Amino acid sequence: MKIVVVSHHTKSLMNFRGQMLTEFVKAGCEVIVCAPENDRVFLDKFSEMGISFITFPLARNGMNPIKDLYAFGFLVKTLVKIKPDYVFSASMKPAIYGSLAARLAGVPRVFSLISGSGYAFMKISLKTRLITIVVTSLYRLSLPKNQTVFFQNPDDLSQFVDLKLARKEQAVLVNGSGVDLDYYRPAPSVKQGPVFLLICRLIKDKGVVDYVDAARILKCRYPEATFMLLGPFDSNNTSALSRPQIEKWHRENLINYCGETDDVRTFIADSSVYVLPSYYREGTPRSALEAMAMGRPIITTDAPGCRETVIEGKNGFLVPIKDPQALAEAMERFIVDPDLISSMGEASRNYAIEKFDADKVNAKIVSTMGLINNTKQAHEYAPR
Repeated sequence: MKIVVVSHHTKSLMNFRGQMLTEFVKAGCEVIVCAPENDRVFLDKFSEMGISFITFPLARNGMNPIKDLYAFGFLVKTLVKIKPDYVFSASMKPAIYGSLAARLAGVPRVFSLISGSGYAFMKISLKTRLITIVVTSLYRLSLPKNQTVFFQNPDDLSQFVDLKLARKEQAVLVNGSGVDLDYYRPAPSVKQGPVFLLICRLIKDKGVVDYVDAARILKCRYPEATFMLLGPFDSNNTSALSRPQIEKWHRENLINYCGETDDVRTFIADSSVYVLPSYYREGTPRSALEAMAMGRPIITTDAPGCRETVIEGKNGFLVPIKDPQALAEAMERFIVDPDLISSMGEASRNYAIEKFDADKVNAKIVSTMGLINNTKQAHEYAPR
């Protein structure tokens, strides 16, 4: 059987769904990835996994009709040529164009993963409201022919069903992308300071400004506290933060900007508490899952996707969106009572094992798609 996986971002596909691709291969599928970036590093990794790669000319951001129409036509021709048995699309643009292209190419089994609804449902400006109208119309046109539409949090699932973008019987909930519990192993907690950490693309919607404002509040009273920020710039994003702004905060000693990395484990190990004040419509934030797996308490917003990572008062705290004062108060609790770092960190690891094990998440996807039988799944993916 052939399965074409359509993605808008090669790096995130490899980092967040590499294990899922491996499961497709293990299930006996010939896997072909269609994604924009053909970086040699990723091509080599796909080749080692036994996966073919086709460069798909899809713009990751924006909605340029001419470019998108060209990418859509390219995908239709590719699917007609390959004649896959399955198409699996991850995130907004691939779900829309992948589903429509699969229908035109006569692909018998079509699946999509909605990894957060993002800007399209935030309605923060006239522009985003217009985008919402366009995107919902395209979802309504594309998703009905899917056998299954996977969602990473119950808020998105309910919203899509309520708006009649997906049928209830189509919708299946999975616990985010999952996390590799062997790769992200517990590390001893850092109690001195303490050290707070935010990992994200450097855009306002991830709550970076709120994080800096909370650091400003706390630095006055607790100068020994450290606030680390790790992540890449994203100049194509409408809410992008500039390098001069980040460097200004760094010079003011409000944050310690650590650049970007392909391996976050060292930075998580050097931290005490993971913080994500996002008001972006997340699926389930992978950075929080990685921090949980390594035994870090979580402070995040009571927002779709984010709230799934916290059992309030057990492994962390939820705060309102865009509320630096509430964020500072939650962070202060770990400063005045550092024993919470260890106890809540242990609870985070246990919660990750219970709910977010990547093996369990991928087993549900593969089983739902009919690629393995339930007996094999139960044997191979028994709880750890």
